[in-house]
Amino acid sequence: MRGTTATLNRHVPARLVTAATMALVTLAAFAFVYVIYALWPRWPDAPPEADAPALPIIVGDVLFQIPSAAIRQKVQRRSGIQERIDLAYLWPTLEPSAPTRANTMIPSVAAAPRIFLSITPAPAGTSSAERLRVIYPRYLEQSMWPGPAGLTVIAFRADSAYRGEDLFYDRQAPDRFVARCTRDSGPAPGSCLYERLIGPANITVRFSRAWIADWRAVLTAIDNIIDRMQPAATH
Repeated sequence: MRGTTATLNRHVPARLVTAATMALVTLAAFAFVYVIYALWPRWPDAPPEADAPALPIIVGDVLFQIPSAAIRQKVQRRSGIQERIDLAYLWPTLEPSAPTRANTMIPSVAAAPRIFLSITPAPAGTSSAERLRVIYPRYLEQSMWPGPAGLTVIAFRADSAYRGEDLFYDRQAPDRFVARCTRDSGPAPGSCLYERLIGPANITVRFSRAWIADWRAVLTAIDNIIDRMQPAATH
């Protein structure tokens, strides 16, 4: 009897070791399959069709009619209330053209210049023109100089949160055009940010600093895009 018990005691640990080994092998197999799945190349997502109907999207209690082809994030391509919408349009044609994994495989499309827009609920605070009068002066250098096509330029101080940026504005009509622009830094070209309030919604536009010399055309393009998205908007 003792011999039988001893034999059983010897076999129990062996069975436990075998079961543990099989569990580890199974986990390793699952991990291997997951890695293969994650790294396996997939066919890129098809871009939305250019002639697809515009999506009715509400941001900040404002209704916009937005073309699917302009929406940059796939998760945002749905109608209804959203916290944020990110858009892209080709420049200067203003054709909706959000970069996707499919169209960025075409070099000519990937390299095409674009104007980018983000629509969010308007933050509590002031408009760009009000910031020009109330907030920006404490961060600006004392000197200013004439910019392209009638604009005035002032650099932000190096010790401010806006260091490395310049402020461009229409001195004759600051409510019309105010833009903060980064400077070229090595291979990274400078870009500009322009904001427009549409009721309780805020539209932030990003475009190349190289276009600032033709800022009136940029402003007209922004007006055209907003008119398409919300014909009743006033500027």
